[in-house]
Amino acid sequence: MKALLACAIAIFLSLPVLAQQTDINRYAVFTGFDYMVSPARNLTERGFDTDFGVIVRPWLGLGGDLSAMGSDILSGAGTINGGETIFAPLLTASAGLGAPPPNAVHVPFKSTTYTFAAGPQFYLRKWQKVTFFARPGLGGIHETASLALPPQLGSLLTLLGAPIPAPQQSDTALFFGAGGGFDLNVSRAVGLRFAADWVNTHLFSNLLTNRQNYVRLSVGPVFRWGQLK
Repeated sequence: MKALLACAIAIFLSLPVLAQQTDINRYAVFTGFDYMVSPARNLTERGFDTDFGVIVRPWLGLGGDLSAMGSDILSGAGTINGGETIFAPLLTASAGLGAPPPNAVHVPFKSTTYTFAAGPQFYLRKWQKVTFFARPGLGGIHETASLALPPQLGSLLTLLGAPIPAPQQSDTALFFGAGGGFDLNVSRAVGLRFAADWVNTHLFSNLLTNRQNYVRLSVGPVFRWGQLK
């Protein structure tokens, strides 16, 4: 993050001496490294992102993963707080039977996440060496998770007649959000992209009571070709 901030400051300091973009490509492909976190579940994932964009106006691109058809695959691990689950009221009510407080229960898990999105991307092309962009986020997210349920929690749920969550969970949900970033234009055909996105969704609503926020950081090369007429 420090390196990214230093790079951004250097770009802003040099903006007055840069020319406005006039020679604009029609197509773009981005591929790069993803880092995504979901604070509510202490989840950290790393993965790979690819998306394809079509520029229809100098200021507008259409498609998915916000520039066109896009997708990314991430994997990582996290921890579910018992206070965030549908079992929280049951644990609270069963304190007299030796049930631990909900917030004292932590369920570790490993997960793999896939996302796909479509929508516009808006460009600011006032400087030749850097292109800024902003985008809304609307798409779908699919996650599979392997839960490591504490043995004492499973025994307690059995005693109380409550359903025990399956160790393998899978869910798909819609998400909404927003994002943006900038491309460092190495040449007309090649750039280096830095992007950040925030999305909100509600995965595993059969187990988790609250919606989840995700923050994703992406970096990698972007390749462009064709001529916008």
